[in-house]
Amino acid sequence: MKHFTDTKRDFGQGSVAANILRLAIPMTLAQLINVLYNVVDRAYIGHIPGTSTDALTGIGLTLPVITVIMAFANLFGMGGAPLFSIARGANEPKKAERIMGNSFSMLLISGTALSAACCLFRKPLLYLFGASDITYPYADAYVTLYLLGTLFVMISLGMNNFINAQGFGVTGMLTVSIGAMLNLLLDPLFIFSFHMGVRGAALATIISQGISALWVLRFLTGPRAPIRLTARSMAPCLPLIKEITALGLSGFVMAVTNGSVQIICNATLQRYGGDLYVGIMTVINSVREVVTIPVTGLSNGAQPVMSFNYGAKKYGRVKSAIKLTTIFSIVFTFVMWALIFFFPQLFIRPFSSGKELLREGVPAMHLYFFGIFLMALQFSGQSAFVALGKSRQAVFFSLLRKAVIVIPLTLCLPAVGNLGTDGVFLAEPISNLIGGTACFTTMMITVWRRLGDETNKL
Repeated sequence: MKHFTDTKRDFGQGSVAANILRLAIPMTLAQLINVLYNVVDRAYIGHIPGTSTDALTGIGLTLPVITVIMAFANLFGMGGAPLFSIARGANEPKKAERIMGNSFSMLLISGTALSAACCLFRKPLLYLFGASDITYPYADAYVTLYLLGTLFVMISLGMNNFINAQGFGVTGMLTVSIGAMLNLLLDPLFIFSFHMGVRGAALATIISQGISALWVLRFLTGPRAPIRLTARSMAPCLPLIKEITALGLSGFVMAVTNGSVQIICNATLQRYGGDLYVGIMTVINSVREVVTIPVTGLSNGAQPVMSFNYGAKKYGRVKSAIKLTTIFSIVFTFVMWALIFFFPQLFIRPFSSGKELLREGVPAMHLYFFGIFLMALQFSGQSAFVALGKSRQAVFFSLLRKAVIVIPLTLCLPAVGNLGTDGVFLAEPISNLIGGTACFTTMMITVWRRLGDETNKL
């Protein structure tokens, strides 16, 4: 059968590093370009004459909504892709096809429901997220249009995992490249030339995401895909949906807790610092998205390789993939920590020209990104758990770092010793230390040791 005899798509052959990099490089570029969807919007909006800071803060208030949409895309996309890869590695193409089809069905159902619910309750939600009477109109204008493209986001983001899982990393990169480049061109046209402001940014985004979704569907239903998306495979199968949901729950929980953290941070910053500090957090979130892309790209590129070899019982290759991911992640995030510490203004200026935001943003960034290299431990441990189908561990450590550590610290630290807004920014490095270390240590004690034992039995 073509999809198993094609060695270019067989992750059980050749160098483990080469297999990972063949996926990770285009996936990293794809994620970098994907971040442009929202980051470019913020960069353009942050330079609108006269209203830049208020408009930027308004867009920042919509991030939890965007994060929740991405969470559902992760639930069924990232939940189905590792199972899909394991089935391919075990030479079960029919099961792999059904996994992909059921993932697609759930993306459509959840996307429709999510769009309707968020649109109906957007006003109370935005005020809950930290909106003021000044910033609400900007947030409302953006999110109302953005929600119309929810299905586009779900399909392009969720189903692109199945393109990458079949070894077509360049095609997966093009999924987001085409849309992001279009967004980059349409943003200034709609925002400035047509004087649409934040509405123009949202319109540019949904048009671009729509093109990306069409690209994904054309590939997965076309002749180049070894395993295709078919109408027959979309018939719901409850046992498969349970498996997909269980494995995708870690990515879902991580995204939802990220959204919850954004809500708590914005509300707390609004209380202790006002709109300015909500704007600073918007910039910090944007910087974090950019600097963690290579790490998430490599982790995501390693997951299909780990899953395939785990299904094929080639446990030594799984360990090699884990080792490569860990070493790269630690080194890269350490370098980025040094750059942010010594040159913070270089990371802030692309998003805002406001002098007050720049002045107050530098110390905030120093606190927030302190010891960011410890986050690499969370990435490495989490990717191993997800790739090998260890859903319980993946979910637990997703909850531990954000829900159990960050949220309580964000609420409590500002009142400790009059830390105020500094307490909000300190919660992140503390969680990286505790959560990252716990996740990685557990992975080494459980997954790594068991892989060694299974290798010795072969």
